[in-house]
Amino acid sequence: MNLLLDTHTHTVASGHAYGTIMENAKEASKKGLKLICMTDHGPKMPGGPHIFHFGNLKVMPKEIDGVEILKGVEANIVDRDGNLDIPEEILRRLDVVIASLHDVCFPYRDIDSNTEAIINAMKNPYVDIIGHPGNPIFEIDVDRVLDAAKEYDTCIEINNSSFVSSRVGSYDNCLLIAKKAAEKNVKICVGSDAHISFDVGRFDKALEVIEKANLDESLILNTDVDKFKEYLKNKGKL
Repeated sequence: MNLLLDTHTHTVASGHAYGTIMENAKEASKKGLKLICMTDHGPKMPGGPHIFHFGNLKVMPKEIDGVEILKGVEANIVDRDGNLDIPEEILRRLDVVIASLHDVCFPYRDIDSNTEAIINAMKNPYVDIIGHPGNPIFEIDVDRVLDAAKEYDTCIEINNSSFVSSRVGSYDNCLLIAKKAAEKNVKICVGSDAHISFDVGRFDKALEVIEKANLDESLILNTDVDKFKEYLKNKGKL
């Protein structure tokens, strides 16, 4: 399966990442990617960018080194109600919004709170992708989450970094999510979650999970730029 875009990348603005947008785009171009999403952490992440960072993304060029750049955020889900750390007036200006649970931003650890938080975040019309839902710190009711993803037309991420450098113990959870997504015809995107430019476009472990889960290529949004952009347009973006 040939993936042509990376939906989840970070720059130095995230505070604990080490590449610039120029370096990320050059690496993407070198690897043959057509598009990357610039999705730095929301401001509740310790060391994360000020909200002005997202308000000023209008200065970002639409293309660097032949790679299309979509302006976005990995917003932090901060409570059971699915509230994010990015205000609506900023969300509406972004091309793509990932919503994720992070241990330093979300105080709960029980399955009901985690599941409710993700489902409520999906109800936000600006949320396009749920980031790394296989994180073992945050146990979820997979069936409820995937049913909600289907209902609210939200994409579920298979996060390559979860198998490589973060969120140890995610593999079995992600495989279960991928298998159930295949059964329920839920849209999937693959994100490198690169925190350094060399990892942009790194999908090796995520592709292993996709293959084991027998996920049909039609459900994977990374295989075609137009397919991904059409998904975003149907969500009122671009």
